[in-house]
Amino acid sequence: MITRESVPVFRRGIRQKFDTARNTHVLLGPERVIVLDEIAAAITALVDAQHSVAEIAATLAERFAADAQEVEADVVEFVTSLVEKGLASA
Repeated sequence: MITRESVPVFRRGIRQKFDTARNTHVLLGPERVIVLDEIAAAITALVDAQHSVAEIAATLAERFAADAQEVEADVVEFVTSLVEKGLASA
């Protein structure tokens, strides 16, 4: 279960990059390309095995001038989906 204290990290071979052909951020993995929206790209840019979900959420809440609790709930949900898809661990 992902909590605010969880520290997400991408699995080996998974990385984020800007895809100039699609003009958007993507997650790349073995035989996978996942197109990211602006919020997903902002979250994945902070997944570095050093920052907790709470720290990622606080950074994004400040950057987007958004409610910290709502952002944290969204980050927990998104990181949970990454873990369920086998793209990250926490």
